[in-house]
Amino acid sequence: MMDWAYLFEIALTGVAGGGLYALAALAFVLVYKATRVVNIAIGEMLMVGAYLFFAFATTMALPIWLAVLGAVLGTGLLGAVVERTMIRPLLGEPPISVFMVTVGLASILVGLVEIIWTADQRRLPEFFPTAPVMVGEAFLAPKVAYGALAALVLIVLVLLLFRFWRGGVALRATASDQGAATMMGINVPRVFLLAWVASAMIAAVAGIVVGAIGGISSSMGVFGLSVLVVVIVGGLDSVLGALVGGLLIGLIEALAGAFLGGEYKLLATFIVLVFVLMIRPYGLFGTHEIERL
Repeated sequence: MMDWAYLFEIALTGVAGGGLYALAALAFVLVYKATRVVNIAIGEMLMVGAYLFFAFATTMALPIWLAVLGAVLGTGLLGAVVERTMIRPLLGEPPISVFMVTVGLASILVGLVEIIWTADQRRLPEFFPTAPVMVGEAFLAPKVAYGALAALVLIVLVLLLFRFWRGGVALRATASDQGAATMMGINVPRVFLLAWVASAMIAAVAGIVVGAIGGISSSMGVFGLSVLVVVIVGGLDSVLGALVGGLLIGLIEALAGAFLGGEYKLLATFIVLVFVLMIRPYGLFGTHEIERL
């Protein structure tokens, strides 16, 4: 007989973890929607945010709030530098060229982290409450619960900003039609820069939360592989797809890990990926593009 309380607890943990996937996927989608660049280095940018937080909070012993702010701003600056020096010169070039630049960027960031902090795993300072979190009779690990809550708050904040803030409106207009946005007086290159900075800052927050739960290391970029699955399942250019895809993949990973074993989590997510792409090649909520010849 199935223990429904245990099943609910596993599902709740999966959905909470999926919130972190959704947050990182949102960072990926922002860049893709605005610039049509597939940023394969999103996991490494997430890693940089976590290590900057570690440096500010542990090495420099700054207050947690100031360390978070410094890490977010520092990673945002990294996003700006990447856009201006690596991405903008390649505007108009074949997509594969820009894609390979982001692959190279991922390797560079891993190398820099290992040079500065070595490849050893490290723990971030404890800053989440440690009191047990109960939802009905289901127990949720405090770090996972509060991490999911932080992700939810940031996702709502970002959606509100890009719905009502002038820069967000410009980004949505550029994502819809770059030519029309230019004709309406929108500075498209500046919007590209905004997209990369915002994406990097969101990734930094995701990295801090992920690092607080499981520690940080130079292999954190592997998290980006799951994020890539999320955005492909949800749709590369869909914010709603990023959110739904994150929750779905988090739930599937949790159920597969609980009932099949941890080694089958990745297999289960890729089976879902293949199944979704067979039915909807552009993802669950992706835009179906039709090219006229």
